[in-house]
Amino acid sequence: MKLLRKRDIPEEKYSNAFLGFGSEETNFVVELTYNYGVSSYDIGTGFGHFAISTPDVYKLVEDIRAKGGVVTREPGPVKGGQSIIAFVKDPDGYIFELIQRGPTPEPLCQVMLRVGDLDRSIKFYEQALGMRVVKKVDKPEYKYTLAMLGYAEEHETTVLELTYNYGVTEYTKGNAYAQIAIGTDDVYKSAEVVNLVTQELGGKITRQPGPIPGLNTKITSFLDPDGWKTVLVDNEDFLKELHKE
Repeated sequence: MKLLRKRDIPEEKYSNAFLGFGSEETNFVVELTYNYGVSSYDIGTGFGHFAISTPDVYKLVEDIRAKGGVVTREPGPVKGGQSIIAFVKDPDGYIFELIQRGPTPEPLCQVMLRVGDLDRSIKFYEQALGMRVVKKVDKPEYKYTLAMLGYAEEHETTVLELTYNYGVTEYTKGNAYAQIAIGTDDVYKSAEVVNLVTQELGGKITRQPGPIPGLNTKITSFLDPDGWKTVLVDNEDFLKELHKE
């Protein structure tokens, strides 16, 4: 990944770095946050992994190993399938799945979160955020079902992978993973829609729509029925913020 921008907010006692495989105007990126004086976090049992696609998983794993990275699953075919995958862990304990695929405009291809009721979660993300299911897989032999949701096909964009493990309805959130952020043309209208969906399916708005003090970028944020947070960011304001920096 490339470091795209970095900012330090001493009055709020934190620093941010944004990293990805392309500009923030076109690509999904990882936002890393350092809170002054805090050196470790609890990732919890609910967060799964980020995924990165690469034309050669074996080579990427060797590069990671050579740089001192921790390989938690050696490269090879996925159980009962053809895809070549591996898993590695970053210095803070976040897991990254590496998936062998051809060239793609978005190598940062998945965020995986565990949920307690897959049908409810699918309905929530379809209705609240206009995502669609691009793939669903049930693996009774391994006791899990997963759904990939997004705004385009899996190989074209980043997808949200929601995993339901049979019989497990609750997970710990920890205090490490924060949220995903999604652009919208109107945070006020979007918040109205989300609010209606939360009344039917659960979840709640945690920040009413409006500008962030100091930045003036309009946002709103909410929790899904499992307590996973999403922030919606005004597209026009976000571009202004990028160009200002």
